[in-house]
Amino acid sequence: MIRVLLAEDQAMVRGALRTLLDLEDDISVVCEVGRGDEVVPAARTCLPDVALLDIEMPGGDGIEAARELTAALPDCRVVVLTTFGRPGFLRRAMEVGAAGFLVKDSPVAELAVAIRKVVAGERVIDRDLAAAALAMGATPLSTREADVLRAAADGATVADIARSLYLSEGTVRNYLSNAIGKTGARTRVEAARVAEDKGWL
Repeated sequence: MIRVLLAEDQAMVRGALRTLLDLEDDISVVCEVGRGDEVVPAARTCLPDVALLDIEMPGGDGIEAARELTAALPDCRVVVLTTFGRPGFLRRAMEVGAAGFLVKDSPVAELAVAIRKVVAGERVIDRDLAAAALAMGATPLSTREADVLRAAADGATVADIARSLYLSEGTVRNYLSNAIGKTGARTRVEAARVAEDKGWL
């Protein structure tokens, strides 16, 4: 029996997925969580073979949860599920060790097949997203530029960003200027929105 952890913040979606997966003879949902920061503690308790992680959750997104889970329990295979078919999300998920990346509107039979494949050591990636990710290439943002843009997304001041990231204000301005140029935006908030839409943040 393949043991599955389900992480999805929308209770109705989580319940539907659990019900449908439990109809499979060889798959059992052994634990469920609704927040990103609950994934690793739950996984340590129920020891799943596969974790299905939604990208958008409170308490940390699915990609960060995937990073923490693959470090904490390397034998647990991670499949990221998303409503947002953004190539940048796919690239980031693969970088943190996810074994699969599927959009949520995939048929459940397809999801069940994907679960079996990742347990067998294969990678399963939505074909359209894979093609789009290859076409788009890697994020143009450096790690620090992405950090600064993330901090700027809610309208934080340069001084606030500098304090939170332990950088000088001049360095923050340089990173913001570079990020704005690379995203083709006019302001730092717009740059953060563009980068988020592309899945770079």
